[in-house]
Amino acid sequence: MADLFGAGHLGELTRYVPFDLVDAVLTETGRVQQRIRLLPSRVGVYFLLALGLFPHLGYLRVWGMLTSALPGAPQVSEKALRDVRRRVGPKPVKQLFDTLAVPVADPRTPGLRYRRWRTVAFDGCASLHCPDSERNRAWLGRAHTGRGGFHGYPCLQLMTLAETGTRALLGAVSGPRSTGEITYAASLVDRLDPTMLLLADRAFDGGEFLAAVRTTGAQFLVRMRAGRRLPRLAVLPDGSILTRLGQLNVRVIQAQVTAHLADGTKITGHYALATSLLDHQAHPATELIELYHERWEIESSYLALRHTLLGGRVLRSQDPAGLEQELWSLLTLYQILRHAMVDAARSRPHLDPDRTSFTDAAATAQATVIRAAGITDQHDPAPPQAITTAVLAHLLPARRARLSARKVKSPISRYAGHPLEERPLTSTRITSIDVGIEKPGTLPRPEPSPAARAKIMNPGSRVDRVFALLQADPGRSFTPSELAHTLEITNINSFSVQLATWARRGLLGKPTRGRYTTPHNCPAPAP
Repeated sequence: MADLFGAGHLGELTRYVPFDLVDAVLTETGRVQQRIRLLPSRVGVYFLLALGLFPHLGYLRVWGMLTSALPGAPQVSEKALRDVRRRVGPKPVKQLFDTLAVPVADPRTPGLRYRRWRTVAFDGCASLHCPDSERNRAWLGRAHTGRGGFHGYPCLQLMTLAETGTRALLGAVSGPRSTGEITYAASLVDRLDPTMLLLADRAFDGGEFLAAVRTTGAQFLVRMRAGRRLPRLAVLPDGSILTRLGQLNVRVIQAQVTAHLADGTKITGHYALATSLLDHQAHPATELIELYHERWEIESSYLALRHTLLGGRVLRSQDPAGLEQELWSLLTLYQILRHAMVDAARSRPHLDPDRTSFTDAAATAQATVIRAAGITDQHDPAPPQAITTAVLAHLLPARRARLSARKVKSPISRYAGHPLEERPLTSTRITSIDVGIEKPGTLPRPEPSPAARAKIMNPGSRVDRVFALLQADPGRSFTPSELAHTLEITNINSFSVQLATWARRGLLGKPTRGRYTTPHNCPAPAP
């Protein structure tokens, strides 16, 4: 009997998913085996987690990793391993993740908090590629590239809530990309509580969503989209304004941030941040602008998921139930690795978890699985020995201030190249940063530099022809139909989208809805 359950382990990580916890979720979801088999359901759960730890190996090779140090372990077929996946299903691993998706660090952990709040962040990932099977396509659809084609694989949308100080997850939801990020995020709002400060980007600046955030007692600091017009209730001494967003009183900080790079480049960006922290004396504008940068920690979570664990590979499963099971298993594995890393950092006073290496933790965890080392059924208050030793022996350097262009390497992605990108293509050191609070009003739209404008305004290109037409009659504003007729463009719908995009990037002026001029003839918006 012991031999049948012996393969149910995850090396030193077993302490974070002990046998009684796995048995409990199997019982609660009704997935305990009806008779003793060569592959009990408990062993099936650990096998699912091991699949995420060894994504480059097939079923039998992964089974071999689990049993290589266990003499007398049963020999099973690939079909038996597929069958145990079907028998377990997605519900037990989802419940296992939900149980483990909690804050993993104590309040004294460096980099965890802003004042009395634990900083957390929402963000989505839409680039988890799935096998191109008929059942996956029926569920997820096919994603357009924006260039008249489709992605090679169906893509799964993942939305997570992460603790920025440790990059551990507090909740997750997934499904088709067509549902939309804000809908998925709304289903995770109940994971927030009054001890948290939510950081989020422009996709989450809606009044209804932020009102739902405030009902949990959590605070927020969210970037707003350019050009939003909000009523001005008061101008505060630090330059921020009090306004209303839906039914909420919020404080808006408008800032210009300029980064000076080691190669002499100067990059300037405009930001508008909305926050529920209304006291400008307790929470100065410059302090909140610096804090917003912590939102990017959740991007490191997705980097670890997609590239360190998955290695950029396509998920294994050919059907929706298998994809859900595989994703929950991967998220559970990610969470317990983060927990092990935080425990390792805690063993050295004042060590920021940011300096622990996810790659080293995952590689050492693989070795403990192969050796069946450090298996314990109860949560040991001491950190896992092998993982702690490896992580502390190869600490990452303190975070460096760097900047580079955002790039997507997929050649069919609509984001593969951004013609107006002014940031350097390679990571470049930032020597200094200037932050200036801007006068209250509508956030100005970006003005591309002459060098950036030259990248897209090629002679004879469509945007060059539009610009020439507008310059020929500078006192007039044109509708998309008028421009399309003059330039003999037949697809007015796609042309209208292009005009709006060029206006957002500062290449054209847009004085009113549906009218376009040269940028210099576009009047400044009223405050």
